[in-house]
Amino acid sequence: MATTLTARRTTTGAALALATALVLAGCADPSEGGTTEVAATPGGRTTIKINTSPDQKRVRTGKVASIAAEVPERIRDRGTLELVASSGSAAPLTFYATDNKTVIGVEPDIAHLVADVLGLKPRINTVSWENIFVGLDSGKYDAGLSNITVTEERKEKYDFATYREDNLGFEAKKGSGLKITGPEDVAGKTVAVSSGTNQEKFLIEWSKENEKAGRKPVDIKYYQNDSDTYLALQSGRIDLYLGPNPTAAYHAATSGKTEVVGTYSGAGATLQGLIAATTKKDSGLVKALADALNHVIANGTYAKVLQRWGLSGEAVTTSEINPPGLPKTNK
Repeated sequence: MATTLTARRTTTGAALALATALVLAGCADPSEGGTTEVAATPGGRTTIKINTSPDQKRVRTGKVASIAAEVPERIRDRGTLELVASSGSAAPLTFYATDNKTVIGVEPDIAHLVADVLGLKPRINTVSWENIFVGLDSGKYDAGLSNITVTEERKEKYDFATYREDNLGFEAKKGSGLKITGPEDVAGKTVAVSSGTNQEKFLIEWSKENEKAGRKPVDIKYYQNDSDTYLALQSGRIDLYLGPNPTAAYHAATSGKTEVVGTYSGAGATLQGLIAATTKKDSGLVKALADALNHVIANGTYAKVLQRWGLSGEAVTTSEINPPGLPKTNK
């Protein structure tokens, strides 16, 4: 799945198109049924109305008996698919509806499709990021669908079934004049990132690269939640925030206070990053997850889910099991 630098730039261009498409988004208004309007074209002539109400009217599909039979017996007998996502995620990935309790977003929608194919009832549990992996390790959860990047380090403990491209976004205060295209552009800058994430690993590697080249390292900052991060960004205590590009683009569009000033593949310069359903290694579930994902890719329901969240540019054509991931050295 490795790509050339040119191919990476093409993908990054698609991610930038996503950011452009989100620029004209408006804030959700519960009085209008809880929708957020997202421009589907740069000119904004057509819009996608993102439903942020509890009544999601999700895209659904049917059970496929041959794929459902691949699910380990202990899960089939239980009848539920125990899924986990980060409570710290944000729109349009995983977030709360206008009732502040219903979990919605592209990740829950894909989780429901997978569960449909497997003939199981999806139970989505939201926990802190680090507890996703604690729960997978202990067997408390069957799979994580929470914008989890495939990395070579994670592949030592987990199995992956891919379902979306992974692109990162650098978010800055609107009008900052910053443009991030490589490590040299963040030298000496103060950048916030979430601890334990692929983004953190990526940023640390860039900082080390700067030091080796005789440039200033990155001053990396950590905050407990997004609201603290964005307050720091607005007050000038940090220059940039590095996070998933869909989240960065959506926030920039809906807040009107920030902008995406650079995007990058989550796996570095020579490899397109991939997001995947994640399960404990050798749990016996990964083939069923991949086959379910490939079924919904083929029948068109996967495309409908990405379209309704404005993420069609991050679609994959096939779900792969344990493809090459972010290298341990991020080179």
